[in-house]
Amino acid sequence: MPFLAYFIDAFASILNTVLWVYTWLFIIRALLSWVNPDPWNPIVQFLARVTDPVLRPIQQMIPMWRLGIDISPIIAILALQFIQRWLVPSLQEIAWNLR
Repeated sequence: MPFLAYFIDAFASILNTVLWVYTWLFIIRALLSWVNPDPWNPIVQFLARVTDPVLRPIQQMIPMWRLGIDISPIIAILALQFIQRWLVPSLQEIAWNLR
């Protein structure tokens, strides 16, 4: 079963990288929201297309605070960090036990 172990280990590694990149996309989007960027900018549009599917359900569940602060990126980052710190090591441990 070493093939399956290596496959799971590789999947965990790729998942870790994807979650890391996605976390940084949320951070960049949150930082850009402070300066009110041009909505027609291709980078801003890309960030919106990539992060909106995760942020919109969170924004619907948790309304903005009175000061107009949107905490949905913080919640998304915390959720991604939880997944990254729980699921990736669990997959790596499964791969290790299959060797």
